[in-house]
Parts: sequence; C-alpha cells; structure tokens
Amino acid sequence: MSVSAVSWETHRALAGISAGRADADAGPDALDARSSALVRIAALIALDAPPASYAREVAEAQEAGIGAEEILGVLRAITPQVGAPRAVAAAPEIMLALGLSLPDGEG
Repeated sequence: MSVSAVSWETHRALAGISAGRADADAGPDALDARSSALVRIAALIALDAPPASYAREVAEAQEAGIGAEEILGVLRAITPQVGAPRAVAAAPEIMLALGLSLPDGEG
C-alpha cells in the first residue's frame, strides 16, 4: 500500500503514535460501537486483564447489541495469536461477566 492511499490525518496520527505521542492526536473512535466493544474484549484477553475489566467491557458490549456467541467468536479468533493459556484464563472471566455459572470445580 502506498502512502498516498492513506489519509493525511491517519498518517499524522500513526506518526505521532510511533513517536510516542499517543494522546497528542487523539480523535474520535473510527470504529462503530460494536466493533470497538469487540476489539476492547480482544485486548483484555491479550493482556490477561483482571476480572473486573471483563465485567465492565462485556456489559458495554451487550449494551451495543453484542451476544455471547460473538464474544466467543472473538475468543476463538484471537487464541492463535495470544495462545491457549490466555484463552483458558479469559473464558471463566467471560462466563462470569455473562452471568453464566462455571463448570463444576472452578471459581
């Protein structure tokens, strides 16, 4: 992809972030609410986030109309990148955030 295929604003924002000015060019979220919620859940999984984070983000995802099946889809989609241990650690947190009971012997 050539530089000309990228808008000046996008180029400037990426250049600022790459220079360590992540908040210097902060603008509106370019993603719709559903996509943004799914990306945030994926980030929680990748970061091995604390349980409270899942509760908040899953609730916001549900408010955006995202169902449990789509959240499961995110978990499955990023498992090859983050590794099975992170996915296994995230699954019970997601279950609890969805109001589901854990399998016997967990939690």
